[in-house]
Amino acid sequence: MIKEFKEFILRGNVLDLAVGVIIGTAFTGLVTSLVNNIFNPFIGLFTSSGALAHMEFTIGKAKFSYGAFLNDVINFIIVAFVLFLIIKTINKLFPTKKEENEIKEEKINEELQTLREIRDLLKANEQIK
Repeated sequence: MIKEFKEFILRGNVLDLAVGVIIGTAFTGLVTSLVNNIFNPFIGLFTSSGALAHMEFTIGKAKFSYGAFLNDVINFIIVAFVLFLIIKTINKLFPTKKEENEIKEEKINEELQTLREIRDLLKANEQIK
């Protein structure tokens, strides 16, 4: 059982996943810093609270920190957009097997169509004689 676990852990996919999680965590920290230290003060110039994260309102005894929520939304949008760009770039650099098969199939279909046209022309030419 320990041998199987060792093989599982050392398999490429698990190591790739671990590296991805570590890099993703570091990237999320970077984006959080960007939002907190660059975007929030900039937005704070246009609001009375001075920073997005400190924007809140109170109803009765309940305090709603909508600025912190907006902070998290901005973080999410930045991370999602960067991941979208990364995935899009990877898909362009490394086409999937399905895309490769579709390209081959298109080529075969094009060749087949050309052969059919030649056949039809030959048949038409025989009928003229």
